[in-house]
Amino acid sequence: MSLDDTQPLISHLIELRKRILNSLITVLVVFLALVYFSNDIYRLIAAPLMDQLPKGANMIATDVASPFFTPIKLTIMVSIIASAPMILYQVWAFIAPALYKHERRLVAPLLFSSSFLFYLGMTFAYFVVFPFVFGFFTKTVPAGVLIATDISNYLSFVMALFMAFGVSFEIPIAIILLCWSGIVTVESLKRKRPYILVGAFVVGMLLTPPDVFSQTLLAVPMYLLFELGILLSQFYVKKRGPAHAEDESDHDVGDNSEK
Repeated sequence: MSLDDTQPLISHLIELRKRILNSLITVLVVFLALVYFSNDIYRLIAAPLMDQLPKGANMIATDVASPFFTPIKLTIMVSIIASAPMILYQVWAFIAPALYKHERRLVAPLLFSSSFLFYLGMTFAYFVVFPFVFGFFTKTVPAGVLIATDISNYLSFVMALFMAFGVSFEIPIAIILLCWSGIVTVESLKRKRPYILVGAFVVGMLLTPPDVFSQTLLAVPMYLLFELGILLSQFYVKKRGPAHAEDESDHDVGDNSEK
């Protein structure tokens, strides 16, 4: 490999290091701004369960260090999630120079709307799903059993649900990317609607308590997001063809002029 060949690689590595450092600094700044309120943040996250507990019941800490480390751990997670738009911007700034003009116009909205959908999924879980989930659990406790949830186990449980709903709400982005890349077609997805509907209720059954209402709370939004993904995919597939041909034509003209 010649020196001229290594120069682009080195410049890419330097740029990548810059983007990673910017992302880490953003997370660190957000964490330092929030760490003082770590106990308040945990109290906010614990509110859906605390509102459902019987009068006089409280959460407990079974480990000596849990009261300190669990809120700190939550604050780190919140800092990463809150920094997602800046992290995605750094990803965009790194990959954008390698994309065609039409690809930049199409990928940029997907990249940043994914943050919105992830936040929307977490918000839906907190305000809609959690009250029903914890209400179901607290009402099915056997007689004589006192509910005393460990704060560390509770954090693991709610973060798993947050991630599940956040990722589930990325369905439109996933469908658009699959159709745009040619892995699947819009027509084939339309033909599979009945299977997708059944699959949404199966996923709802796995991620929620065994009652029909809670399952529907997840299954219906998932299916609606699937339909939204199909609708937006038609727009992206139509836009991709002419724009791609235009960029290829410009690229060819540029090559011929160099010759």
